[in-house]
Amino acid sequence: MSCALERWHAICEERNPAALDTLIAENAVFFSPVVYTPQAGKAKVIGYLKAAAEILFNDSFRYVRELRGTDEAMLEFTVTIEGIEVNGIDLIRWNMNQEITEFRVWLRPLKGLQIVQQLMATKLSAQRHPAQKAQ
Repeated sequence: MSCALERWHAICEERNPAALDTLIAENAVFFSPVVYTPQAGKAKVIGYLKAAAEILFNDSFRYVRELRGTDEAMLEFTVTIEGIEVNGIDLIRWNMNQEITEFRVWLRPLKGLQIVQQLMATKLSAQRHPAQKAQ
């Protein structure tokens, strides 16, 4: 089985968030830069990561630095959204089964964070209420 981090990079490069189902652990937790409480459980983590992928995975998205440990990594990225250059950090931890167990995100500058927050709210609402999306 390939390393969880290699699988994460493949998902990002291929723009394939559908592959998250085999990468995220059942007990995974997502820590958002704007939501106060941790989002626990595989379904919630996948929901947040899929919404983020729709927003962030454009042609400008790049990981520019990586610090890697045996079961965790820090990935710094840049992306331009609505004309604003956003810098971020993904802190990812995984278990012995090479499944992601924790995903933390930091974003800057404030204006970029606010844009991402607005776009994420729209995407997450559409996930929760798919019938409204079709209208």
